[in-house]
Amino acid sequence: MPFVGGALVVEELDGKFWKLAESVVYQGETQEFTVPAGFRTDFASVPRALVWLIPRYGAYTRAAILHDYLLHSDEVSTADADGIFRRALREFGVTKPRRWMMWAAVRVANRLAGATLGDIGRFLLVAVPSVVFLAVPVVVVTVALCIFWLVELLFWAVARVSRRTAAPPPKPQLKTA
Repeated sequence: MPFVGGALVVEELDGKFWKLAESVVYQGETQEFTVPAGFRTDFASVPRALVWLIPRYGAYTRAAILHDYLLHSDEVSTADADGIFRRALREFGVTKPRRWMMWAAVRVANRLAGATLGDIGRFLLVAVPSVVFLAVPVVVVTVALCIFWLVELLFWAVARVSRRTAAPPPKPQLKTA
């Protein structure tokens, strides 16, 4: 394994963010990257409508933490951070379709920064079929989340009239910040 050391040790900060209790070391082909203890991460930043396909944590958790760190440090370019992320996903045995979808997602999130013509071609080769594959389930999940929020709002309104609650339900969280 390219990651050196034992188990991943994190501490929960709140419902979304975690802090590394121990450093994480990734041994690349020519470079070694150390994510220091105390680094704050949200693991994989996955829009809520897609967590059924790619949860925020899993076999790729260390790769996601490394990617977050590389984006926040000046050790490598954004394009290189995205490439290292894809390589780490492969090294952890993440399946090729999921690995390439995750890579395409981070490339879009980073606005294809530093992309070469080959990167754009690979991106389109992955992104277009992924969008076609994911369109229907994403719409269904998004509509279901909105309907659930409306039902919560209705129950809140009834409770509010009967003076049993003061705060409205939170708005639906369809993406991560």
